Amino acid sequence: MTFQNELINWYLVNKRDLPWRHTNDAYTIWLSEIILQQTRVEQGLPYFNKFLENFPTVLDFAAATEARVLKLWQGLGYYSRGRNMHATAQIVVRDFNGIFPYLHDELIKLKGIGEYTAAAISSFSSGEARAVVDGNVFRVLARFYGIDTPINSPSGKKEFFALANELLYKADPALYNQSIMEFGAIQCKPKSPNCGICPLSQQCFAFNNNMVNVLPVKLKKASQKHRFINYFICESDDQVLVIERQAGDIWQHLYDFPSIETHTQIDIYSPEFALEVKETFGNDASFILQSAKRHILTHQIIHLQFFALKNYIFNFNKQKELNWVSLVKLDELPQPKVIHDFVQEYFYKHKME
Repeated sequence: MTFQNELINWYLVNKRDLPWRHTNDAYTIWLSEIILQQTRVEQGLPYFNKFLENFPTVLDFAAATEARVLKLWQGLGYYSRGRNMHATAQIVVRDFNGIFPYLHDELIKLKGIGEYTAAAISSFSSGEARAVVDGNVFRVLARFYGIDTPINSPSGKKEFFALANELLYKADPALYNQSIMEFGAIQCKPKSPNCGICPLSQQCFAFNNNMVNVLPVKLKKASQKHRFINYFICESDDQVLVIERQAGDIWQHLYDFPSIETHTQIDIYSPEFALEVKETFGNDASFILQSAKRHILTHQIIHLQFFALKNYIFNFNKQKELNWVSLVKLDELPQPKVIHDFVQEYFYKHKME
């Protein structure tokens, strides 16, 4: 039996019942594909349901505010995905009469849609013969065929894409693509795959050469950058001061608190830090440490400290992004997950004790 047939037969027996597999609607498939980028199915499924409930059509999505989209996205990370989705929905309404494109060459031109996503949407919605190559597919092909070219190198991507298209089952591209992706997700897993019950194990290079834990090969990433952000919580008459983060940095258009970023972890009792706080917030400003957290992103680790600030002075003319908001309004604003978690802890749990 061929490699393709083995995968398809396995899939028909073992596939998970996921909602986006019951439709060929390009908009719905697009939602699922973007949400599941960098996200496990278990985490992404509630977000998919929430987005489809709030935006049943691309017209609804395009009509939403960016703040509404980012609030629904809150907790998924990689917020540029949410912003790109919003921009794409508006492009579809403007340039495609509200009909979501389903062909690869049209999809690839939209914001946030790369080669993998364009192939997935076109394959699943229209049956276009495009091989889908995601992390699961890289892993299955590397192990089965014994390919040790790094999957994140230019030569590796070229080699794997060529092989994936050569293997594509042209009679039913969508079924084959779903099969190999699902096989990599729940059978040929990154760690501790159950090779004893794998239908491909007899022909699998990695299994027969004791290289399951070696393949696929991936070039090491550059070391993560460390950043140190000190937040100041300012309250007045059941309101709190927030600031909208601007373009060009993490958490664009999300809301957090006034802050001082330092080059290293600061000693909160150091005269230097106290002087910087007074220079920023006035000579009478005082602060008390409330919480310290660490937030790990793909390319950087954010070290955060939260201080309650008293007797502060702000120049609102210099910082126009500053706004007083009620706790109810704050709950409606999109926030980075680490900020949202602190808000719940500080304003709700802590203050009720």
